[in-house]
Amino acid sequence: MTADAGLGVVFALVVAFQAYRVAESWGAGYWVFGAAVGASVGLLALLRRRARRWTAVAGLAVAASAVVVALLARLPAEPGPATSLGLAVLVGSAVRTLPAVPAGALAAAGMAVPAGGLLAHPGSAVPVLGGLAWLAAVAIGLASRLLAVRRRAAAERVRRAERLDLARELHDVVAHHITSIVLQAQAAQLVTRKHPEKSAGSFAGIETAGSEALAATRRVVGLLREPGSGGAGHERLGELVEGFESHGRRARLRLDAEPDDWPAEVRSTVYRVVREALTNVSRHARHARAVTVDITQDERAVTVVVEDDAPHTTARRRAGYGLIGMRERLEALGGTLAAGPRPGSGWTVRATIPTGRRR
Repeated sequence: MTADAGLGVVFALVVAFQAYRVAESWGAGYWVFGAAVGASVGLLALLRRRARRWTAVAGLAVAASAVVVALLARLPAEPGPATSLGLAVLVGSAVRTLPAVPAGALAAAGMAVPAGGLLAHPGSAVPVLGGLAWLAAVAIGLASRLLAVRRRAAAERVRRAERLDLARELHDVVAHHITSIVLQAQAAQLVTRKHPEKSAGSFAGIETAGSEALAATRRVVGLLREPGSGGAGHERLGELVEGFESHGRRARLRLDAEPDDWPAEVRSTVYRVVREALTNVSRHARHARAVTVDITQDERAVTVVVEDDAPHTTARRRAGYGLIGMRERLEALGGTLAAGPRPGSGWTVRATIPTGRRR
């Protein structure tokens, strides 16, 4: 990698500078040991990506041994600048990437090396520089580690949101068509038993509903591939209501609004609210004979009211991912959702969607 190549050049320059300064102040021959130690630790630092834990352990072991040898052989203080730089890279890399326990252990061991050098050579500033390099390495490693944790958490939130959005899209788009297929299949069974000659028309209706379900699923995939798409809007409301009427119920749509003035997410949400409400009627209110869909608008919001006339004896507790998905979408837009039985008979779904910007 380019970064490692640049780091290798830096190591070579530091080793050369250290050797020059030692030869100038201590005399010829004294620079060899420090240069060899610095080059060894630097090489381990360049190889850290292959095994971060063991290269760090090996680098610390080489540096600690060098402190002892320098003390016993009366050589220049260790860890020298080249060694300190290599250790800083190894320790910082370990702190950034390894699990907490080994990262903490290697960070502590990294501090022990310059501390040992300071004890062996109390009057030397070289170990102090090593301690400063260790401190910088730990600080940079921790900062990088925390940043990586935040990035992973953000990515997980995005993935979770995408999974929830996928679940809502699949439910909103597919459930309505699957319900239609099931109802038509049930009707086809009755027709086949009583009027076999009319069964071809029933199966043709099922085929049409299946084709519509396939097309709807493809649209969902298209929406998921293009996050900026606003999805289906008001232009399909009439088609949706007509499809619902084909199941033998009366449906009336009253649109007292200007959908072209709505943001794309409002148009899409209005459509989804109506679709989910009609799907719930198909599933849970088979005794309902008429449904009304009223969409009105004022200066600040669009209101969608879907009502059926099912007797309370057949009214059920309507819950599940459908209402949950609608409520999540509406809350994301700053809207509200209310659903419950009407006085006397029937069920009402009322949704309010602000037409301003999303909160």
